[in-house]
Amino acid sequence: MNANIHAVHFDEHLAALLEESGLPTGDLTADSDAILFSYSLNSEYCGIVGLELHGACALLRSLVVKPRVRGTGIGEALLAHAEQAATASGVKEIYLLTTTAERYFSRRGYDVADRAMAPAAIALTRQFSELCPSSSVLMVKRYEA
Repeated sequence: MNANIHAVHFDEHLAALLEESGLPTGDLTADSDAILFSYSLNSEYCGIVGLELHGACALLRSLVVKPRVRGTGIGEALLAHAEQAATASGVKEIYLLTTTAERYFSRRGYDVADRAMAPAAIALTRQFSELCPSSSVLMVKRYEA
C-alpha cells in the first residue's frame, strides 16, 4: 500500500476537491457508508477515491486528482488501493459510473455494463439512482472467485 494514501473522513476540504471536478457530494457526510481514501502530499489533499461496499459488489466513486498533479501516478495509486481494499473485503465485482472517464477505466480492466443489469445493491445507491445522470456509463471490473 502507498504510504501517502490514508482513509479519511469526509470534510470541507474533500468536498471542495470533489466539487471543483464536478463530482457529486450530496450523499457524503462524515458518517456516510463510503470509505474514502486520500492521497496527500505535504498535508495537502491531492487526490481522493471513494468505495461503497455492498457484499460481493462495490461501488467505486469519485476518483479525482488535482489538475496540477495529474499524470504523476496518483490516480493509479488511489485506484489500486481502493481495488485492493475491496477485494480484501470479499468483493467480486466493482462497479462505477462515469460521464467522462470511460477510456481511463477501460484501460484499467473495467468493461461497460448495461445499467438495467446492475445488481440491486448498486442500483439502489443514491449515486446510481439520483446523483449521477442517467446518461452515465456503468462499468464493472470482475474478480475471479
